[in-house]
Amino acid sequence: MTASGFRGPIPLIVVGGYLGAGKTTLLNRVLANAGQRRITVLVNDFGAINIDATLIRERTDDVIALDNGCVCCSIGGRLVDALLAVSNRPDPPDFLIIEASGVSDPVRIAQIGLLDRAYRLYGIIVAVDLASITQTLLDAYVGEITRQQIAGATAILLTKTDLIDERHKAAAVAELATVARTGIMLEAENGAVPLELFFDDNVTGQLPTNWSRSMTGSNPKLPVDFCSLLFRTTAPLDRKKLKDALRSVSGQLLRAKGLILLDGEAATQELHVAGDRILITPFRGEVVTESVIILIGIFDNKTKQATLDALAAATSTQ
Repeated sequence: MTASGFRGPIPLIVVGGYLGAGKTTLLNRVLANAGQRRITVLVNDFGAINIDATLIRERTDDVIALDNGCVCCSIGGRLVDALLAVSNRPDPPDFLIIEASGVSDPVRIAQIGLLDRAYRLYGIIVAVDLASITQTLLDAYVGEITRQQIAGATAILLTKTDLIDERHKAAAVAELATVARTGIMLEAENGAVPLELFFDDNVTGQLPTNWSRSMTGSNPKLPVDFCSLLFRTTAPLDRKKLKDALRSVSGQLLRAKGLILLDGEAATQELHVAGDRILITPFRGEVVTESVIILIGIFDNKTKQATLDALAAATSTQ
């Protein structure tokens, strides 16, 4: 709920990955460290008995199970019904996390979820079993769906890295880089999850005006270049230039959000970015006098400056 009383969309996070990648273990670790955040989990298992939902209920009671099929095909209608039921609650959750079946396309699931404007996409996080990914990609039956899952991710979580040596790990990551569209690949060592993939300090949708600092990692493997950037300007932004600037850094960007002033638009606009997916809609809260955009991702000093320069060049006066 914002200061103006307007309740913003519910952040939607889709967790995907092929069978055995460790999705349920990772999700339970996230729930165990969620603090006071109220999280609803929608779980789909490919079978008549939803084992994953049973395991996740060890961490939260707010679990909705969709059994016996791929969530984005045979039970798509039930997914829509479940999403509507959650968004229509008098007191909806702070986050909705969907754990997708290992044989489903997380991008398709996200598209179904976003049909309801009560949600906004926060990320598509795909778990990859690094110890077996090379063999999985070569499999004639499941290689294509695995590639599809990896290509659609806004961030990739590398699991079971302790089962292979550094040489094989480097080779597997290099192979992933030829498939993935994102450059954000973080390691989940012994099941520890970088919570920054799921949460940031802005849980309620409020935009802090003084936030420009490195993220504090819950995982010792969190890259030193994983950080937040703050961009602000009083000059109106050009819609097309802004989208082009954001897409130019989508490989480094996990997500971004902001309140912006666009050239030719009297109303303040709300900006949400997850990977290369950009949403700009009218803001229903108080009018702002400057554009403020917060970006979270992997930025070294060079890409930090390039990102800020690209955004500065997106003003209508440039």
